[in-house]
Amino acid sequence: MKIAIFDMDGTLLDSAKDITISVNAVREANHKLYALDESYVVDAINREHRNLAELFYGTPVYEDKDQELFEKYYKHQCVQNVALYEGITECLVKLKEKEVRISVATNAPTKFAKLMLEKCNILDNFDVIIGADRVTKAKPDKEMLDYILNHYGYKTEHKALMVGDNIKDMQAASHAGIEGAFATWGFSPQTKHSYRISKPEEVLDFFN
Repeated sequence: MKIAIFDMDGTLLDSAKDITISVNAVREANHKLYALDESYVVDAINREHRNLAELFYGTPVYEDKDQELFEKYYKHQCVQNVALYEGITECLVKLKEKEVRISVATNAPTKFAKLMLEKCNILDNFDVIIGADRVTKAKPDKEMLDYILNHYGYKTEHKALMVGDNIKDMQAASHAGIEGAFATWGFSPQTKHSYRISKPEEVLDFFN
């Protein structure tokens, strides 16, 4: 059996503009704060250690009013500007031709993930789509990956790969005992991870 698990934001699709717009909507409505640059928001999200409530809203914890407004706003906003990275659709088609099982493990809420993947016309490619709301611990914990691997009846003699653009994806893969491929086209192009890929089609090489 061959299994490919993809991160979503920064790996399959570029959602940076819509995330930034939504964060800034909460900043303005609830905190009367100035708008943040997209580069700052992306960097904050992808830091290995960070407190997003503090970085985005200046609060020590993520307050209910901010979470509620963000989710209400993002439900509409998340599909306004989202776009696939070049080569993703072709990569998924070729993986399926190779009989590779494909799933998504994202720290975004599952409901938003499905909306965005559907908007980009790739939703039907995935057997499992699991977000942070479906597990006790998000990546870098291995819980999401274990859920997917168990779904397939994964055994150590099978081939499984986690593809992501963040160190947390690579850590989750390591914790789950599978290989991780760092996607340099995404939100976090710099890493010391030993297995780096520069375009989606390179995922296919793992399953040759």
